Amino acid sequence: MSDSIQWATEARSASVVALAQQLIRQPSRAGIDEYGPVLSVLETWLAENGLPHRRLHDDSGRAVGLLVEITGGRPGPWWTLDACVDTAPFGDESAWSFPPVCGDVTDGWLLGRGAADSKLAASMFCHIAADLQEHAETLHGGLAVLLDVDEHTGGFGGARAYLADPGAARPAGVLIGYPGLDEIVVGGRGLWRASIAVHAPSGHSGSRHTVVGAISRAAHLVRLLDAAELPGVDHDSGFPLPPKLSVTSIHGGQGFSVTPDLCELNVDVRTTPAFDADHAEILVRKAVAELDAELPVPRPTKVTPVSSWPPFRLQEHQQPAGALLRAAAAAGLSVRAKTAGPSNIGNLLAAEGIPATAGFGLAYEGLHGVDERARIAELPQVHAVYQQAVRDLLQPG
Repeated sequence: MSDSIQWATEARSASVVALAQQLIRQPSRAGIDEYGPVLSVLETWLAENGLPHRRLHDDSGRAVGLLVEITGGRPGPWWTLDACVDTAPFGDESAWSFPPVCGDVTDGWLLGRGAADSKLAASMFCHIAADLQEHAETLHGGLAVLLDVDEHTGGFGGARAYLADPGAARPAGVLIGYPGLDEIVVGGRGLWRASIAVHAPSGHSGSRHTVVGAISRAAHLVRLLDAAELPGVDHDSGFPLPPKLSVTSIHGGQGFSVTPDLCELNVDVRTTPAFDADHAEILVRKAVAELDAELPVPRPTKVTPVSSWPPFRLQEHQQPAGALLRAAAAAGLSVRAKTAGPSNIGNLLAAEGIPATAGFGLAYEGLHGVDERARIAELPQVHAVYQQAVRDLLQPG
């Protein structure tokens, strides 16, 4: 590498880190902090670099993200880079060894909440857009950069507003800037979620009459759900993970002297192509029917579906996975394609028929936990991988 190229690379990386530091120093915890300040940091940088951008709003008028749009000079599909700039909460700040919003660089690590997920990726994507803007006339289609909030709430308000925006081109695919140096997520299990209301006659806990209260009935239902048989990996479908069922919340009762008449559960089922949302609902309703038959009460147990996302998996040659995997290999990185167990924004996109990748970025520690940090030594390589992948998508042939 020549001295001039090395200097330019180092300067670009320093600029990416500098913007990420500004973002980290603006707390943007989902559902806690106002998003205006962190969005304003981005707006200032985008304006200074001559990048067209606009705020996105949800149905209530609340700002849920920024959209940058680089229109190519030739016809073709649009592709999207997406990175969230809201974060998980800090948790117990006394357990951190540095302030969660310090944004310092120490021993090659960028420190602070959002360093890994995903303010560094947001900064990198802004810089990629700035570089492409200089050569927009050579691009086929266009590039959108979605800098969204309302992501860590699970509401994905920024992504939803983007997809609903009549002025935005529908993306042919999305590359999501979640961190992780060794893997590119090309698929994920889906989900089916429901709340379950378990009823029973209330009674006095000291009564001589035996009352099977709602909590006891709910506990029995949990045992039935835990014992329910789910299929293993379906090798014929090529999907590498099995489904999984978890009871994630249970609440009922108050005080000591009353057996309550209601206990509520939340159930989360991670689905696969061979065990989809319909199969999940059938399994849960079968357990509920068994409960009501074994421990009958006047009011039946009620299942209320809450949300459902489909599983997805791209083949390694499908775009945008193919472009990202090829660019990583060309950069000398050993990266494998992965199907994730947890769901992510890729599932929301899959429900819209939009292919997505995720989970490729810098090495990290403390994601959603204490002492979040991202290692910046590989930033030039990761930046180059995304830049090359985007160029390959926008300049085919």
